[in-house]
Amino acid sequence: MHLLSASCVCAFLFTALLHPVSALESVIGLYGETVEIPCNSEGIKAESILITKWKYDKGEGLSGDLLIRNNQNTVITATDEYKDRVRMAENSSLLLSAVKLTDQRTFTCMMVTDVDIREYPINLVVYKPPANLDISDKAKELEIGKLTKLGTCVARDANPAASITWLKNKKPLADDGKGISIKDSVVIDPATGLSTTTSTLEYSAKKEDTKAEFTCSTRDAVGAQIVSSPVTLTITYSTENIALQVISQSPLVEGDNVTLKCVADGNPAPTSFHFHLKGELKKVENRDTYPIINVSRNTTGEYKCSLIDEPSMEATNNITVNYLDINLIPSGSIVKRVGKPLDLTLQIDSSANSKVSWTKDNGKLDKEPKFNQLAYSDSGVYECEVTMGPLSRKASFELVVEGAPVIRQLFTEFGEDGQHNVLTCEAEGSPKPAVSWSINGTLLGESPFVNGKITQKIIVVPATNLTVSCTVSNEFGIDTRDINVFSYQSEDNDQTKVVVGVVVGLLVATLVIGLAYWVYMKKSKQGSWKTGEKENGSSEEEKKLEEKVEENSQKAEV
Repeated sequence: MHLLSASCVCAFLFTALLHPVSALESVIGLYGETVEIPCNSEGIKAESILITKWKYDKGEGLSGDLLIRNNQNTVITATDEYKDRVRMAENSSLLLSAVKLTDQRTFTCMMVTDVDIREYPINLVVYKPPANLDISDKAKELEIGKLTKLGTCVARDANPAASITWLKNKKPLADDGKGISIKDSVVIDPATGLSTTTSTLEYSAKKEDTKAEFTCSTRDAVGAQIVSSPVTLTITYSTENIALQVISQSPLVEGDNVTLKCVADGNPAPTSFHFHLKGELKKVENRDTYPIINVSRNTTGEYKCSLIDEPSMEATNNITVNYLDINLIPSGSIVKRVGKPLDLTLQIDSSANSKVSWTKDNGKLDKEPKFNQLAYSDSGVYECEVTMGPLSRKASFELVVEGAPVIRQLFTEFGEDGQHNVLTCEAEGSPKPAVSWSINGTLLGESPFVNGKITQKIIVVPATNLTVSCTVSNEFGIDTRDINVFSYQSEDNDQTKVVVGVVVGLLVATLVIGLAYWVYMKKSKQGSWKTGEKENGSSEEEKKLEEKVEENSQKAEV
């Protein structure tokens, strides 16, 4: 062991006066665990430390040695209960194992250097969380408005003693001296020094507590919350309210089934009821429902249910059966003469307002059809749809308008090749008219028979100008119309006549010009006495006359 000189001891005493011990610090150790108690060597270089020593306060001004380190050699000096529970860490901290409540005392670290001696006392506090947290002595049920013991929460073997908090649906409860009463007690085990906390909750229940969860909780040394298992209790109370439910698909229509259900808020709930069915009383036991099968519009009305043992407590509800009936007049297949009127009637019997829409041959109509004077175009299949919410009804009729045929148009056109005529006959009538012509032609085409209309086209090549008739007929009558058709051959003869007239006219004109030229030449020979300029002018005029005669001769040849 290293021995200190007298000068060192004097230096230590002087330094101790100059460096008073700092305020006492604390360290927390968990019960049964190993705790590390630090030695504060701040400001001291490790190579300058000669001796490190740990001791503890035994009380009454006495101290006990634990262990000492000199030149990296550590010697346990304790001879009591600590000799097997202490050791020194590399950083000079004290490691104390199997911590007990009796270890709650002051431990001091002393460091000796070549110039100083310092001590660092630290207070050890031992914490132990409760072993468990249980609710015992639980009540079987709680009655509304009556203060009843709900249960007892126990937190065993803790240090310090556990503080218990009661919770309802995770919200803390506080003793209010009325509906909530909480009484706590603490018992200390003389052998271990650990505390057991008991907390009893008395509670006056409310109706809304029927499904409430009650728990108790505490916190351990590091602040973590410990919570017991939840407890749910039966809350008993008499019936205060009753309601009648109508269970059915929506909307309720004729042929559906309905279930009446009587719901009471008592706990335990009533199991027998009276159902009032439009003047008829039905008693049911051990259930709260009554079925109504295959409802009709007559089922609509007010219904009631009541408690058997308290008839004045009753509930009412209404049943409404939705219905929709329609009657369309006329219906089926209707045949009418053209020009006549047709009366249309739609009768609707429904439980609420409805909407009506119409179609003709699957095409939507803007409004209900009116037939003041039937036309062939009115023929078709008419359908009405009446809707009321999700309910829908349809009715239809087929209208056929008949009458004698009438030709609306008859006209002719030249064909594209310029060699034939195309005759077109358009007619109305029903049943479908038969179309015939007074001349044999080639059928070019016939339109579909729609809305009483038909169009037929034929091709003809007439040899001469002629009159052609189109005739349409059915079982109700006949109609005929004529049209004049010109042949292409007659047109060619007219053109020949025109050409011959033009040629003859050109020949006559040529003869007249030639005669005029002969007379002119004769006169020009007799007037030779005229000047040279005049002779030159005459020569030019003669030349023009000769060109004109030649041109007319060529035209005549053509």
